[in-house]
Amino acid sequence: MPRPSSGRSLSIAELHTLIESRRYDLDRLRKQRTDLQRKLDAVDRDINKIAGAGGGRRGIGNGRVRNPMSLHATIEHVLGKSGKPMRVGDIAEAVQASGYRSNAANFRGIVNQTLIKDKRFTAADRGVYQLKK
Repeated sequence: MPRPSSGRSLSIAELHTLIESRRYDLDRLRKQRTDLQRKLDAVDRDINKIAGAGGGRRGIGNGRVRNPMSLHATIEHVLGKSGKPMRVGDIAEAVQASGYRSNAANFRGIVNQTLIKDKRFTAADRGVYQLKK
């Protein structure tokens, strides 16, 4: 529907007709959206039946990895198993080798921040950490 250049040239009756027309269009679009959403939900249910609980596209899993142990606990385990101070890069590799999964682009940086902030770990030298004694 073409829009008038300004509302000043329209009469009150024409404005009222225009508003009613827009309300009708809006109601029609909302009904169409509801119908389409209902059909999409049915497709999602069918996908979940076939693929299992993780096969849907909305609200099921956001790609975040879940690990059995926290990063803090995993680092503590790795350093305890090592028994000696380790460099940050070696700790990050050992944590991932132990089965810890992460989607982080800079996992080494996250490990470094964890080592700095957590009071269970102490710096033996620059970039080298050990368990606090």
